[in-house]
Amino acid sequence: MSQAEGGTGAGVLDAAGTRAEAPAGGAGGREARLWWTLGLFRSELTTTFRRWRTLALLGVLAAVPVLIGIAVKIETSDGGGAGGGPGGGSGGGGPAFLTQITNNGLFLVFAALAATLPVFLPMAVGVIAGDAVAGEAHGGTLRYLLVAPSGRTRLLLAKYASTMAFCLVATLVVAASALAVGALLFPLGEVTTISGTRISFGDGLIRALLIAVIVAASLTGLAALGLFISTLTNSGIAAMAATVGLLITAQILDTIPQLHAIQPYLFPHYWLSFADLLREPVYWDGIARNLGLQALYAAVFGSAAWARFTAKDITA
Repeated sequence: MSQAEGGTGAGVLDAAGTRAEAPAGGAGGREARLWWTLGLFRSELTTTFRRWRTLALLGVLAAVPVLIGIAVKIETSDGGGAGGGPGGGSGGGGPAFLTQITNNGLFLVFAALAATLPVFLPMAVGVIAGDAVAGEAHGGTLRYLLVAPSGRTRLLLAKYASTMAFCLVATLVVAASALAVGALLFPLGEVTTISGTRISFGDGLIRALLIAVIVAASLTGLAALGLFISTLTNSGIAAMAATVGLLITAQILDTIPQLHAIQPYLFPHYWLSFADLLREPVYWDGIARNLGLQALYAAVFGSAAWARFTAKDITA
């Protein structure tokens, strides 16, 4: 199949090799293109969340807070502690949150997000993003998607948007599972912040929701990177493996002290900055750096994915 044109108002090649025109310009054409875009996004979203692989990933993510909650409950049932030291550790790591779970089940949300963000959540996103284009190309369905007058740009945007929707849903699944298990196994009440002050349970819930949104936003750079890799190959497995491999490499580089000069530019470096939302007052510097870095990665690798995909010859 010859290269199809991308962008607004461009034609695409139909199955017979003739050119089918996209909706014409003007108000009616813009409305038609908008409906095409929304329909394309809805189709991508439905396809993503109807796959058994996606449901299995969400199931694994939902199980992590259950395992953490049960482990803490068993450990503390005989009078033992749930971690070493008080719950005000710097950096907001998992152990600091674990020490607070027995006092307030809401802390299981923070502990679960801290436990899944370095590995489980990004690996799940890497699988979805890496398979977005390469999986369609391998299955032979990508060229048929380009028959519709949507254009390559809108198709790529729809795939990225559906990947970001998965990021948000996956994060909310972890948070919801942790909240349910925390409420079932531990008491709920006022939240003691890392700074030592106390806030109401309602305020704590709002901060937990905001933390979940920030965690999902922290995965935007990885999603763009995975989408770019997905445009480089026709093998979904290869794209997923490469994305996860780069994730692991970045995580390793971020732990080597001798590489401190480049670590602030690695996309996972500020992932755990969401813990600053549990300070009073909230520290926004680390969160702002994290979101800015993710926006930079999304812009760079999103542009690279667009440049590659719009110039790619779809023959498979």
